[in-house]
Amino acid sequence: MMHCVAFRLFVVAGLALLAACAQQPGKPLASRQAEAIEANRKAELRFRSGDFDGAVQQYREALRIEQSIEDVDGIAANAINLSIAYQRLGKHAEARASLAPVLDHSRLSFPPARLAQAALRRAVLDFDERRYAGAAEWLEKATTWCGQQGCALSGAINNVRGLLALEEGRTDAAAASARAALDASRGSGDRVEAANAMRLLGNVAIRAGDAAAALAPLTEALAIDRELALPRKIYLDLVGLGRASALGGERAAARTYYERALAVSEADRDAQGSAEVRDLIRALGDNP
Repeated sequence: MMHCVAFRLFVVAGLALLAACAQQPGKPLASRQAEAIEANRKAELRFRSGDFDGAVQQYREALRIEQSIEDVDGIAANAINLSIAYQRLGKHAEARASLAPVLDHSRLSFPPARLAQAALRRAVLDFDERRYAGAAEWLEKATTWCGQQGCALSGAINNVRGLLALEEGRTDAAAASARAALDASRGSGDRVEAANAMRLLGNVAIRAGDAAAALAPLTEALAIDRELALPRKIYLDLVGLGRASALGGERAAARTYYERALAVSEADRDAQGSAEVRDLIRALGDNP
């Protein structure tokens, strides 16, 4: 028997389905599968509604069930799910700890693809906390597990590598990574990572002081993210467009983009994002 667990990496990946099971004595496996699927369904609904505390509760329950039947795919998926939910709550220590069942000398044998996903998630967490050395270390582990010929995460790995390069001021390397990510994601049909790559190219142009060059990739990223209905990504695209407009002296356009980003973040119950974009609006001042 098999079951599917959906999970999502906001910075990194789109939507993936996992399926595996292992026979255990006691309660019939089919019943345990149904319980895990139901916990994931509830978690997904709560996450989408902005109830991240509720999502944490349900993902923890799903993880517990998967551990009880040693379903390595389910364990990996729910560890990542739980990490994402904790990150949205600003609980970074808990987000890192959630990955321990996969990354910290597990007695179970996880496929390289699952290890790559968990390592990439850890790299994103470290990047978010400005632990750039740690992010680079975990990114290399993800690359190794992904394999020399690449894997489904190639686009995501290149996007995170580009983010690290941009943070270090290496704009040429960041642009090269973004283009590699774009090629990989278009080849695999991964529209989430294609949009991430376009957004990265836009931010590279902003860092280089080229407002005009930033607008097209950011506009394309926004179009994709709106089609995919990804609020956090839409927010990032709008903020990028606002920054590009401000850089180009288009203060009225910048204010409009920032105000749209504020509306999205408030509707998405993203308090941190709302606070950040309010600061950008205030920085524009009262003059058009």
